[in-house]
Amino acid sequence: MAAVIFSVFMAAVNRFPTLGLALAAAIVAALLADLSIGELFKRLAPLNVFMLFLIVLVPLTAGGAPLVEVGPLSFSRDGFLLAARVVLKGNAIMAALAGLLGTLDIIALGHALHHLHVPDKLAHLLLFTARYLDVLRREQRRLVAAMKIRGFRPRMNLHTYRTYGHLVGMLLVRSLDRSERVLAAMKCRGFRGHFYLLDHFSFSRFDALCAALAAAVLGLLACVEWLWLTG
Repeated sequence: MAAVIFSVFMAAVNRFPTLGLALAAAIVAALLADLSIGELFKRLAPLNVFMLFLIVLVPLTAGGAPLVEVGPLSFSRDGFLLAARVVLKGNAIMAALAGLLGTLDIIALGHALHHLHVPDKLAHLLLFTARYLDVLRREQRRLVAAMKIRGFRPRMNLHTYRTYGHLVGMLLVRSLDRSERVLAAMKCRGFRGHFYLLDHFSFSRFDALCAALAAAVLGLLACVEWLWLTG
């Protein structure tokens, strides 16, 4: 809940002091969740590769007074500021999600979604996706190994495109076959559309402390944003 509220809050604020404090708070939260700084940067790296293109392209297309001119290209000041806001927002949201949600066990996350009254089908979809992504990855590796044994070498030609098309088709067919077998096995074990939970969460003092800390951080960020707007 803290991660969702924080993400919505970050989408609404625009002042740089608020964005900087929010990014720092998200990084601290990720570190407190036993996520190392190296692992955090690794998770943020794909996002920031996209952000690099954003920093280059947005100042070129946004209007406003030019800040830098390189030959016929003009990079606007307003474009740089807009791109910087997007970079800070994106990194703060991803750091918070990596720390608060990314460190959770997938079963615990599905259990929590159930207690928050998220529809059972969505929770089941999350659990099955996490469970069978690795199965599909192993199946894909088996098929690729079989292709290499038969002398396949990828090139920029029609044969390579056709071969990869067959690979995707076989993955779809095998995933459909496995899903039918899994469904049959679940029905044999009495599955009726929902999982029975044997152990449930209990609200503890530590949970109350974490909730109070999250509320305090969000309140501080809201105050900074409000004071900056009225200052």
